[in-house]
Amino acid sequence: MQPSRDISRLIEIMARLRDPDGGCPWDLEQDFQSIRHYTIEEAYEVSDAIERGDLGDLREELGDLLLQPIYHAQMAKEAGHFDIGDVIFSVTSKLIRRHPHVFGEVEAGSSEASERRWEAIKAEERAAKAARQGNKTPSLLDDVPQALPALARAEKLTKRAAKVGFDWPDFSAVRAKVEEELEEVSAAQAEANEAAMREEIGDLLFAVANLARKAGVDAEAALRDANAKFTRRFHYVEARCREDGIAPKDAGLERLDGYWNEIRQADKP
Repeated sequence: MQPSRDISRLIEIMARLRDPDGGCPWDLEQDFQSIRHYTIEEAYEVSDAIERGDLGDLREELGDLLLQPIYHAQMAKEAGHFDIGDVIFSVTSKLIRRHPHVFGEVEAGSSEASERRWEAIKAEERAAKAARQGNKTPSLLDDVPQALPALARAEKLTKRAAKVGFDWPDFSAVRAKVEEELEEVSAAQAEANEAAMREEIGDLLFAVANLARKAGVDAEAALRDANAKFTRRFHYVEARCREDGIAPKDAGLERLDGYWNEIRQADKP
């Protein structure tokens, strides 16, 4: 078995790994549930390579991500459900159906018109899917994946609801909602009500995701950037502790905060 640029070789390798006669014991033990977190992880690694601008890593991570549908499809084939050809047929059918202005006779129009047409077609697809599943009243939110990161899912849910007019009128109104939720968190904290605290903090985070959407900011990306900034600044704090010959846990908040303010000041343009 030799490497190849042809995707058929990847399919052959996956089938060989899953072959009960001489395949890989680890691969043979896997099922949809056991590898689904790898699928999510590989998608994040692709995103990370893009954010770092590392095209060498991107090439490798895209390969790792490509393996995931091949893996799932191989297991589905073994169980008699579908194979990778069915997967490819499904996505090519969807792309052709959702782009009648490219593959059909519909006038292309503007980008906004294309997006409206895309959403209309998706709505028809949701209705058809609901009918197949015996649900005659599909929801606009039906295909917002449960497995999305919670912040990204909150933003997507509010975006979907906004398509039918269920939305705050402007940024100021959403900001007022954030302030209201923060006050409710404070009230729950004052009552020492742990269950209420959990609920109100969830409401606050949901409102902040909505605020980001209203501002045209990708909430998930903004939080990743904030995480990266915090990590970089805390590394500086740790380095300053080493310079001063003191362990961070022994430095005390005042000194740690002083180091933190140093890097914050250095970050200012």
